[in-house]
Amino acid sequence: MLFLLPPSETKLDGGSGMSGLDLGSLSFPQLTPVRSATLSRLQELSVDEAASMAALKLGPRLVGEVARNRQVATSPVEPALARYTGVLYDAVRAAELDEAAWTWAGRHVLIHSALLGLVSASDRVPAYRLSHDSRLPGPSLVQTWREPLASVLAGVDDVVLDLRSEGYVKLGPAPEGRSAFLRVVSDEGGRRRALNHFNKRSKGLLVGALLRSRPDLRSWADLAAWAEGEGIELELGDGEVVLVSESLARAAA
Repeated sequence: MLFLLPPSETKLDGGSGMSGLDLGSLSFPQLTPVRSATLSRLQELSVDEAASMAALKLGPRLVGEVARNRQVATSPVEPALARYTGVLYDAVRAAELDEAAWTWAGRHVLIHSALLGLVSASDRVPAYRLSHDSRLPGPSLVQTWREPLASVLAGVDDVVLDLRSEGYVKLGPAPEGRSAFLRVVSDEGGRRRALNHFNKRSKGLLVGALLRSRPDLRSWADLAAWAEGEGIELELGDGEVVLVSESLARAAA
């Protein structure tokens, strides 16, 4: 089973080990031509600071993100799961993962980058700024990524739990019949409501729990059985999996 995460606009600086983005080392090498072209378009945009600020929808305090993009091809790299920050990734707590958890993440966790397409949690990526609704020179990111990513996802030999936002789903839909969308709800005395901000935290807590227990999941039934054993409320539906947020807090207590 694969778990498909959205990226985050916020990312840690720095990195360790080798420096410089190596497109050939990333998962799904069939995406290399699109990655290379998108990287070139981002670097072209970053030459013009004002145009970059507008295209990336940045305020004055975030002008440093343009400098990040100028250096994206040569800046230090870090495993993707450790690169991204924000509500979802803070809840995963990647800095606390041991070697076994990282191995499991590399096999089962994917992150959808607007710059690089699908990457494994362990693929080494630089810090950059590009979102699903950013505007690069040339075709839109939907036009750039939708067909290549849909093709890659259709070719994976696993079921896929899709934790992405709607904007990233448009950049590459997961295959019908072998994927399900994760919907996070709050259950307040039997009354359920969809969550907005806290749905990211719940998704991160779920992924963190998976990384720490590293179950062998081959089907939706396996996922439901694992969740039940962990005290996490998951309900399987038609094309979706419903996660009750309060159960994560109880399971962690």
